[in-house]
Amino acid sequence: MQSSNPHTALARSTEGWLAENGPKELELLFRAIVFHPSIPIFLADDDREYQEANTGAGKLLGIPRERIIGKRMDDLAAPEVKPAISKRWEEFLKTGEQNGTLRLLDAGGTPREVEYVAKSNVLPVRHLLVLREQTASSGVKLDSPAAAIPSWMRDYALYLLDVDGKIAAWYAGAERIFGYMSGEVIGRNASFLICEGKEAAHEARMQSGEDLKRASDEGHFGSEGWRLRKNASRFWANIITMGLKDEAGELQGFASVVRDFTDRHERDEKFRRSRTRVRPAVIGSTVVGVVSGEYDRSPDASDAFLQLVGYSREDLMGGRLNWPDLTPPEYETLDELAHEEGLHFGACTPYEKELIRKDGTRVPVLVTTAVLKLSPFRWLTFVTDLRERNREESIEFAATDVTQDFGEIVGTSAPMKRMMGQVELVAPTDATALILGETGTGKELVARAIHRLSPRRNLPFISLNCAAIPTGLLESELFGYERGAFTGALGQKIGRFEMAHRGTLFLDEVGDIPLDLQPKLLRALQEKSFERLGGTKTIPIDVRLVAATNRNLAQMMGDKLFRPDLYYRLKVFPINTPALRDHPEDIPILARHFTRKYAEKMDRHIEKIPAETMKALASWSWPGNVRELENFIERSVILSRGSELRAPLEELRSEAVETGGSSNLEDVEREHILRILRETNGVISTAANRLGIPRTTLNAMMKKLGVSRGDI
Repeated sequence: MQSSNPHTALARSTEGWLAENGPKELELLFRAIVFHPSIPIFLADDDREYQEANTGAGKLLGIPRERIIGKRMDDLAAPEVKPAISKRWEEFLKTGEQNGTLRLLDAGGTPREVEYVAKSNVLPVRHLLVLREQTASSGVKLDSPAAAIPSWMRDYALYLLDVDGKIAAWYAGAERIFGYMSGEVIGRNASFLICEGKEAAHEARMQSGEDLKRASDEGHFGSEGWRLRKNASRFWANIITMGLKDEAGELQGFASVVRDFTDRHERDEKFRRSRTRVRPAVIGSTVVGVVSGEYDRSPDASDAFLQLVGYSREDLMGGRLNWPDLTPPEYETLDELAHEEGLHFGACTPYEKELIRKDGTRVPVLVTTAVLKLSPFRWLTFVTDLRERNREESIEFAATDVTQDFGEIVGTSAPMKRMMGQVELVAPTDATALILGETGTGKELVARAIHRLSPRRNLPFISLNCAAIPTGLLESELFGYERGAFTGALGQKIGRFEMAHRGTLFLDEVGDIPLDLQPKLLRALQEKSFERLGGTKTIPIDVRLVAATNRNLAQMMGDKLFRPDLYYRLKVFPINTPALRDHPEDIPILARHFTRKYAEKMDRHIEKIPAETMKALASWSWPGNVRELENFIERSVILSRGSELRAPLEELRSEAVETGGSSNLEDVEREHILRILRETNGVISTAANRLGIPRTTLNAMMKKLGVSRGDI
């Protein structure tokens, strides 16, 4: 006799729909989440035939992804490795996991050495392969186990739930991550994966029910939190759940994808705390939308967007216009972070990037991505054209209640906070920054902080001290030279501008650049291109410039020693590094920081700085600024044998006596330099080393202060 209970009939109907359509819907969700544009990914069946590939796979092999689908693994492998593939595949199907190396052939027949990670049955009879190409610069041996592929890209727990939140299907990835076999979980409410114990079970079920209700109401729901394995260990999970509805809009169940983010959790939290949120005010700019069925494909786009990037609708329909193809390599990380944020929160924070137009030029844009609350999964990307944005337009930076990662910059005083605030403002932009301040105030540390907090953080940071290079060699250091450009040029040399391409170039002591070289520097900055010495080829560059000087460039400009046009080109965003005498309240913090730093280096155990020592440090004017304090602390650590810092305070007292307690900064600097010169017998290079400054800087200071060897 059949049951007349309508709820039972509905459950049976739902089970039938879920069994037939659930895996298809889960595959859509899986592909939307997993198919990152910059990582080559394949889905293969038991016979090693590729059933799906993303655009990253197509880029690796130089073959449109449509032509990869349907081919077997052997078809794309180099002849010498084909015999081993069959044996490897048999082992893989037995074990369910494998990593190693493989030699594939691209469209031109060129071998590509790749690392791979393979996971079996991420979907029914669908096996996942994640690849990473080996390069000479990767530093990873070919026999290494694909360590460079992020761990969160290596496995996924996929499962289906019925309308009541009970597990209806449980796949191999879920078995690997949670430790439960399918027979142990089918029919159980998924809330048992959240916690253990009777007391917490009710709360877990309530939380699970709320999450599923949001997934049903909103189309999908993303969350993160701790989850339990069978062995009672915990892992930090990223969970995306999608409500599955039939053609009539009736809820039929849920599809969930879970990733183990434990190894990323701390890094992501730190990044979220430190990331500066930027919301440009773009009045009157063009906003266009791009709809993507999966994150890295663009089956539809507005006419305004096509016009923005210079493509035609025929290009779009022919599959030749995909988001990764428009993205410069340096922005891939930003795109992926936005992708993750969109999956988790439903939309990402707007961020600035560039798009590559069909003619190869670039266009600056503001991007935000949202997930449409529909099934199947859909992305909607809004792109704002920033070309017409007024340069004077204000940019609002959301306040953060945590300290940014400023590297070795230490200090909590008002002047330091003001300087750090300037760094936070300029870092996310590409504006040229000019760091001004006395010798020893940490200008290079500020430059590195700007780079570290910028979108170019994972790209090169190249520095050059313009005062440390002889005048005749500075041009070749900046721009490089071709073979035969001058006597002794036996080969080609790459200059600092080329080294810094896509990254940041830091020019320290920029006031020491000779007047006759300044026009070439200005031209390189304005035109974003240059020629090497002895060359005729124009080399395009994309470099963010940060410059620093302790000299008065405005005065030099008045004295005809510095070009006004270069000065104004550099002074887009000036940052002043305060002299240590202007924030003496930071001296105790700095002293403790340097003591820990050098004690660790020298394997000393210094636990205390005596009160008398700290008082003396705080009362000294430190004409050499933080660098002089650091050098003094290093010397003190060398002299210390016990648990207390033994600082040679007599040096400070003798200097105070020699200077007669003068409050005139130039008098203090003059006497300090004279004392160091006497101690080093007038050897300029040794004295400069003691002072922690370049030799050329010491010569300039001596000239400025009227110091000569005859005064020693």
